[in-house]
Amino acid sequence: MTTTEIETPHGPARVSLHSADEGVAALLLGHGAGGGIDAPDLVAVARAARAADVHVALVEQPYRVAGRRAPAPAKQLDAAWLAVAEHLAATTFDELPLVFGGRSAGARVACRTAEAGGAEAVLCLAFPEHPPGRPEKSRQHELDAVPVPTLVVQGERDPFGRPGPGPHHEIVTVPGDHSLRADLDAVSRAVSEWLTRVLRPLVS
Repeated sequence: MTTTEIETPHGPARVSLHSADEGVAALLLGHGAGGGIDAPDLVAVARAARAADVHVALVEQPYRVAGRRAPAPAKQLDAAWLAVAEHLAATTFDELPLVFGGRSAGARVACRTAEAGGAEAVLCLAFPEHPPGRPEKSRQHELDAVPVPTLVVQGERDPFGRPGPGPHHEIVTVPGDHSLRADLDAVSRAVSEWLTRVLRPLVS
């Protein structure tokens, strides 16, 4: 693993790179609003991706690097993410297919930036469909707007709700809540199978 800082329009982001043996693609993973890249589901997915021969970049947003817990506004999160993706595509993952992903708020960032960042696919862990107890505040539109294959791994008891079906995304429900830590093996299996399937036509 190597760690590097990348300048963005809103301060430096920190990236932890976990290289696969060969590396047929690269998966960029963002954290949740109040958590970091050490969340159990992110760690498990990073391990599963590397086993599927996919490089992984765990991305810490500038507000976390600066020591703040309250997340930055969405436009700042998206701009910082795209700056990191552009830098990594140019310097580290030259011409490899990119998969954008993240957990919770990081999944929303991945969805909103997928088209602008040239992502070939999107991975959402615990997509926060709505704030707890506020189903009328749906974020389904962010998911529906993603034009590339998307996997949503959702806990069956997630208080943030469960996304509805859509033309480009599939939903896998696993035991547990928003943390997804109840059955990390199920999370890993779902991600590994999906990565292998969506990347096959891109790398063959």
